Amino acid sequence: MKTLDIISLVLVIIGALNWGLIGFFRFDLIAAMFGSLSTFTRIIYALVGIAGLYSISFLARDREVDHKVEK
Repeated sequence: MKTLDIISLVLVIIGALNWGLIGFFRFDLIAAMFGSLSTFTRIIYALVGIAGLYSISFLARDREVDHKVEK
């Protein structure tokens, strides 16, 4: 499961960096690299979105670990 967590985190970081570039400089790095809304670009956006949703589970796991340590 750790491999999936790392892949998810890398995709979330890529998405965050891309959104930062869009917000600050109006530059979409993914679209610049792979074309504006090409099939591959849409796949990358979809994977980043899925990784973001999966990363929500990190919050629950961190709380479970902290709760067990306190006992």
